[in-house]
Amino acid sequence: MNYNEAIEYLYSHAPMFQSIGKKAYKTGLENTYFLDEKFQSPHKNYKTIHIGGTNGKGSCSHLIASVLQCAGYRVGLYTSPHLKDFRERIRINGKMISEEKVINFIEQHQSTIEEIEPSFFEITTALALLYFSEQNVDIAVIEVGLGGTLDCTNIISPEISIITNISYDHTNILGNTLEEIAQQKAGIIKQHTPIIIGEYQSENIKKIFKEKAIELQAPIFFAQDTEVEIPECQLKGFYQEKNKRTVMVALNELRKKGFKISPNDIKNGFEQVIERTNLQGRWQTIGKNPLIVCDTGHNVGGFSYLTQQINAQICNTLRIVIGMVNDKDIDTVLQLLPKHAVYYFTKASIPRALNEYELQQKASAYNLKGECYESVQNALTQAKNDASPDDFIFVGGSNFVVAEVL
Repeated sequence: MNYNEAIEYLYSHAPMFQSIGKKAYKTGLENTYFLDEKFQSPHKNYKTIHIGGTNGKGSCSHLIASVLQCAGYRVGLYTSPHLKDFRERIRINGKMISEEKVINFIEQHQSTIEEIEPSFFEITTALALLYFSEQNVDIAVIEVGLGGTLDCTNIISPEISIITNISYDHTNILGNTLEEIAQQKAGIIKQHTPIIIGEYQSENIKKIFKEKAIELQAPIFFAQDTEVEIPECQLKGFYQEKNKRTVMVALNELRKKGFKISPNDIKNGFEQVIERTNLQGRWQTIGKNPLIVCDTGHNVGGFSYLTQQINAQICNTLRIVIGMVNDKDIDTVLQLLPKHAVYYFTKASIPRALNEYELQQKASAYNLKGECYESVQNALTQAKNDASPDDFIFVGGSNFVVAEVL
């Protein structure tokens, strides 16, 4: 079995949520516990940090990993989704798991995969937790896949837990109100384990987190209510201000737990996060003259910040290449987008992608005008051809659109 065959096997036997959506989501933790027992609970061999929330999980995970690397720790990082290569999900000190390790895992555990039919995320999580143990990491930063309570990462006993924020996303699974979503996300709050909440939208949401923390005797910290000094950072999106504050509060709690993290480690970790962790797709410049920026923000919470930043861009003509997946709150996102931009409606090459003509039709109800393109590359090529050096091109709407331009 070569690497491509191993990945093809994984995709065909355990379809990805990012490709087919809700059908790939398995409720319950039976498979997770089965795999955990089979591999002898590898996550108990190292320390962990658990990060959930709707937006900002990836940025916070990478920032914390970067700072811990600067402090001299060997750091595992498990995030999702990947943009280009499956191996982006599982890294140690920024270096992806090797193709050989992925092949060996699939070959060795093929019969188990066929016996219990785990979801793609269940099997990937088991691989990550086992790999981090085999490679003797000091600590692993583990990003929640979806929700919290029933997420298969929720078997770990972390040093600290973080919930970045709550916004409308995956409502077909997590609930239709922010309160319902908050209840699901609060599932990662653990007994006697510090919990950092990045931001809360309302007193109701704050109350949900507070009550859960009191019930579990977990010290709770609300980053948005905390004064912290924030160093310069490579991540430039407007929305990163909240993520950086959340990370600073989290690092403070890690210090209390005995982690040796100096102000210099924090400064270097913030300034070198992209090189140290290979984070991509966060207000990332991918072209100049015209300036072209892509961002993986894909829901209402993400676009409430992205739109501010897009509007603040000084340019001649604003051009937006956009594609979305069909299970997002598309109408609310479209309402937020600037009406003066020229749009290039497109779709990523995955089954969940919303057809570009349907997207154009929905957009026209909000006075967003532009042409349709059958591929992301075609859309971007046309936007570049149309642009003068003083224009600004934004590419986004989904992780998959960004993946195709990187």
